[in-house]
Amino acid sequence: MIKLAKENIVEELDLKGAYMDELLAQAAKNENIVDVEADLANCINAPQFKAAYPERFFDIGIAEQSLASVSAGMAAVGKIPFCHSFAAFASRRMCDQNYISCAYAQNNVKIVGSDPAISAGENGGTHQANEDLALMRPIAGITILEPTDTVMMKWAVDQAANTEGVFYLRVQRTGNIKIYEEGSTFEIGKANVVVEGTDVTLIAEGNLMLTTCMEAAKKLMAEGISARVVDMFCIKPIDKVCILKCAAETGAIVTAENHSIIGGLGSAVAEVLAEGGCAAPLRRIGIQDRFGEVATTPELQICMKMTAADVAAAAKDAISAKK
Repeated sequence: MIKLAKENIVEELDLKGAYMDELLAQAAKNENIVDVEADLANCINAPQFKAAYPERFFDIGIAEQSLASVSAGMAAVGKIPFCHSFAAFASRRMCDQNYISCAYAQNNVKIVGSDPAISAGENGGTHQANEDLALMRPIAGITILEPTDTVMMKWAVDQAANTEGVFYLRVQRTGNIKIYEEGSTFEIGKANVVVEGTDVTLIAEGNLMLTTCMEAAKKLMAEGISARVVDMFCIKPIDKVCILKCAAETGAIVTAENHSIIGGLGSAVAEVLAEGGCAAPLRRIGIQDRFGEVATTPELQICMKMTAADVAAAAKDAISAKK
């Protein structure tokens, strides 16, 4: 059961802090949990893990393919590795090892990709994982979560630590807005409706695009348009029931993702609508068929046409296409 926050304010604890707090809590309960890094430990607060459990902390240097392979080897002998790198490296560089060494070999590895897509900001196009979901989503049996705020982040780490199988946690490290109150509970494969509406549904992943959709819903409401907003924090398995229900009840869908519109949330929703025989018009907000560039995240959101105004415009276009 979810409890929505009374105020959507910037949280004092960021998502990387919540991630490490919960990983330390899980490690205190289970001596098999280990932290495996590839020279980016400072970016996820991992020095805290090293200080607490030096014998369970491993930094293998700038060798991302080995990060996956070493983690798979550890899992094969009973450890539960949380292996972290920037999402661009955790997906693109580690792709074959994620598939073969981790998933195909049925090793219990938890892959953590931080700073996905435009949240990588001024690190530039080489570090912007605009296609990580497209690479991870086809891996058989993988669970993909993008925690929306610190409450959900702690839940996600708990789920990954205590559920057998390969997980991919997609982590926006900073700038998170509070969405849920403490005590909220979530379910893998089940989306959350955070704003009710009747004219169109805005389906978002991640804190950046969920808060953008919530802002868009307010803009639309000022124009007399009622927009439902859905937090699709679990990309795989995706909540097919929620998607089809929203399509039937509102008649139009807009997806908003911090990812390429090819292969990510928008594609996943399109698959569900097509297979469900649903004719509701769909519009996709996200990174178009292009590479990233160097700029701040707010600047990139404007550049990539991923703002609340863009979402609102797409919603009105989808509504106009209803039969």
